[in-house]
Amino acid sequence: MIEMSAAGRIRAAMLAIAMMACVSPAMAQQQPSAGAMATAKELIAVKGSAGMYDALIPGVIEQAKNLFLRTNPGLAKDLNEVAAKMRTDLAPRNAEVRDHVVRLYASHFSEKELKDALAFYKTALGKKLIEQEPKILEQSMSETQAWANKLSEEVIGKMRAEMKKKGHNI
Repeated sequence: MIEMSAAGRIRAAMLAIAMMACVSPAMAQQQPSAGAMATAKELIAVKGSAGMYDALIPGVIEQAKNLFLRTNPGLAKDLNEVAAKMRTDLAPRNAEVRDHVVRLYASHFSEKELKDALAFYKTALGKKLIEQEPKILEQSMSETQAWANKLSEEVIGKMRAEMKKKGHNI
């Protein structure tokens, strides 16, 4: 299974929700075959992404709890109890997100394509990709952020220089 930080899991889950919001009405009407759905479900399990959405519900509950805590910190004990109960009560709803993602896979790929992908991910190279991809993603996000910060400094410096030429000291 893929090991990701809690923040990484929440980011991935939020990305999945954003992807769900982009599904066109025509795609939502497509009915993938039972075989495609089963293969997509297995593919998601083999890739280790089935648990990727597990942080979503606790994250939403935590955000709601923190919203109420900001307005009334004295409610911390009761809000913590309610949040703990809600995490337990709502945990089965993770299946709704997973089922939607399974349907997306089954809608975008034929059953044969899904079987081919599944076969690939069961190979040594496929397993290595599953293992390394989250690390690469995390590292690329970090390095891209650092690069963007440097670029921002460069742009700000050049913009200041250009504005100075025009008589503005910013």
